[in-house]
Amino acid sequence: MYIHKLSDSPNPRLGRDMNRRTFVKGLLAGTVSGFHVPFANAADYDGKLFVFVQADGGWDPTSFCDPKTNTPGEKAINHWAEDGEIRQAGNLFYADFANNAEFFEKYHDRMLVINGVDAQTNSHTAGIVHNWSGRSSEGYPSLTALLAAHHGPGLSLSYLSFGGFSVTAGLTPFTRLHGASLIRNIAVPELHFSRWEPGGGKYFFAEDWKTIRRFRNANIERLAAGPNLSPRAARNRRLYRAALSPEATEGLKAYAALIPPEDELEQEELFSYESVILDSELRRQAQLAVLAFKARVAVSADLLLAGFDTHSHHDPQSNWLLGNLTDSVDYLWEYAETHGVADRLVMVMGSDFGRTNHYNVDEGKDHWPIGSVVVMEKNQPWTNRVIGETDALHFAHKINPRTLQRDDANGTIIYPKHVHKALRRYLGVEHSLGAQRFPFHNTEDFAFFE
Repeated sequence: MYIHKLSDSPNPRLGRDMNRRTFVKGLLAGTVSGFHVPFANAADYDGKLFVFVQADGGWDPTSFCDPKTNTPGEKAINHWAEDGEIRQAGNLFYADFANNAEFFEKYHDRMLVINGVDAQTNSHTAGIVHNWSGRSSEGYPSLTALLAAHHGPGLSLSYLSFGGFSVTAGLTPFTRLHGASLIRNIAVPELHFSRWEPGGGKYFFAEDWKTIRRFRNANIERLAAGPNLSPRAARNRRLYRAALSPEATEGLKAYAALIPPEDELEQEELFSYESVILDSELRRQAQLAVLAFKARVAVSADLLLAGFDTHSHHDPQSNWLLGNLTDSVDYLWEYAETHGVADRLVMVMGSDFGRTNHYNVDEGKDHWPIGSVVVMEKNQPWTNRVIGETDALHFAHKINPRTLQRDDANGTIIYPKHVHKALRRYLGVEHSLGAQRFPFHNTEDFAFFE
């Protein structure tokens, strides 16, 4: 099921008029586009919470969690290695680049680094599908969707997406969220909140609101009196009545109440170099996700930072991007701590693939199939570890699934399906209905979390 993107229009009058028409249609139909009609109280879920951070475009693990210095007789793989060296925090190794030192020193004890993950492609489209669904061809859902469908089926915003790969394969709805004001608009639909009217104004004209209420009451009476309904009509009636129940609105109102005013939300960050302009709203995405977790309306979220496709001027762009990524992940953990959900949080970050083991003529790096995945959680025995191995030029070695050591004779290259299968098991969805519909056959079991 695909859910429409929710975003603020750049034109306040146009955005307000279009949103008014959209909400009128949605309310008359009994649903609001972008939101899951809940069947259970939003406060019931007390399990783990999941954040997947997508570094879109193909990040460079050799400048991050799988550091490589230059090899005599080969092209330079990293300019930072000309003066810097590989550093270590706990059992993890990292590149002397960006703000890696601060990040790894602070978080190595809650990190599992899986290196040498082969996406088997240099195509962005295929790489994104493969890394975020575990399958190289389309059709499988994101792990975020599987988790939301299993752990939060009764929540109003169980699966939040801020962009990137968010295929659900019909398992669960997702909410594409790009404007905090829209949450307030839905929670209190008779008022209007936006960046232009931060204090809130009338969202509907008085006559519009009277019309909505009149039609809604008429629909309730008509549906309640409907005899011999078909199974689909009976389900729609249950959905409609559930959407208007106090339980259905409780979570959204709690979430709306937690969201700070526009000037207190994390702001967009910008970077420019030569003709390239990069931007990031990753900290705001993290902020809104944490607040949704605290309000108990969501269990999983996809966050997105784009711009990693550095075919020119790789170093200055990658330096800013990786710095922004780790700074935002640090913010996510600190904000989760402040709001009491850090002990329940599991975070996964990865990318389409990696970047070449040398620079091109534009001082950029092109596409390279070998990448890395980082999994983070507090107080776990499987953290502060590196699994997977690549050689000096960033080619992946075979790994034994049980010993997790290099095994050229009996091991296998690590593929995204191995990571997904292990995560499904660890996160409790291996035997869920969704996982049974989309299994990983003939796939080795890697003991990443043992």
